[in-house]
Amino acid sequence: MTKAVRVHQVGGPEVLTYEDVDVPPPGQGEVRMRQHAVGLNFIDTYYRTGLYKAPALPFIAGNEASGEVVSVGPGVTNFHPGDRVAYYFNLGGYASERNIPADKLVKLPDMITHEQAAVLMLKGLTVFYLLHKTFRVETGHRVLIHAAAGGIGLLACQWAKALGANVIGTVGSKEKAELALANGCDHVILYNEEDFVARVKQISRGELCDVVYDGVGKTTFPGSLSCLKPRGMFVSFGNASGPVPPFSLLELNNHGSLFATRPKLNDYVSKRSELIEAADTMFAAVINGKLHVPIHHAYALKDAQKAHRDLESRATTGASILRP
Repeated sequence: MTKAVRVHQVGGPEVLTYEDVDVPPPGQGEVRMRQHAVGLNFIDTYYRTGLYKAPALPFIAGNEASGEVVSVGPGVTNFHPGDRVAYYFNLGGYASERNIPADKLVKLPDMITHEQAAVLMLKGLTVFYLLHKTFRVETGHRVLIHAAAGGIGLLACQWAKALGANVIGTVGSKEKAELALANGCDHVILYNEEDFVARVKQISRGELCDVVYDGVGKTTFPGSLSCLKPRGMFVSFGNASGPVPPFSLLELNNHGSLFATRPKLNDYVSKRSELIEAADTMFAAVINGKLHVPIHHAYALKDAQKAHRDLESRATTGASILRP
């Protein structure tokens, strides 16, 4: 038996249940791993509330973690007991030990800690595909990043700046503004005190942005469209304030022949080769000093309810982890 946090019915943080679960021996192509750190993400709340539908109830929450290999199942030849590994995989992460398909694992370089890996495998890989694949950020681009002081936001600001972009971020407090500025933002907008569209126009001298990365959703739409120059791209990758409401495609025309996309990580790392490319690039950015991993909060796994309450109330900055 091992400890895990399961959801027996969707709802608020109170449905996260810390309990004993049985983990069978790893099956064909699987690895059993002992987890040292688990990433906390807004997507975890989407599954918990039922916004994203889990395959079945009950389910174990969590989508990224790191640890070490305990044993391997039949057919696994590229991983061995003692290997340091990490993964992004839908559900099953909030546990002390688990089985996972070997092809979803990556080996950790010696210079990457378990804590760093636990927040990089979803948040870091998300930033990788957003900035390198969905819209390729290059020197001279002006980018707007909503929730710039969040787990993804701080990584995105750093990496966009390292790629040569001019970075504008929106945040909810002066403390978060200072954090964003220290992590690559050239300009920070306090969205509770300022009209972020008007400020973007002022900062850019009317030239607007090449791309908007929006993980907030309902409250920042449609303002995000008004921040884009003609043929700019609106990238909606999260729903922290609720889903973007349905809108007419004519809105994209009216704002200057805009592009809009709603990507997800799974579609950018569906092939093993894509996962390895993304992880290698991301780990190299950390090792080379381009990317600092800001872990500001750590909770015991048994305190997952509190972690979710803090996350949803916007009480956290940077990345958060759970310790099994």
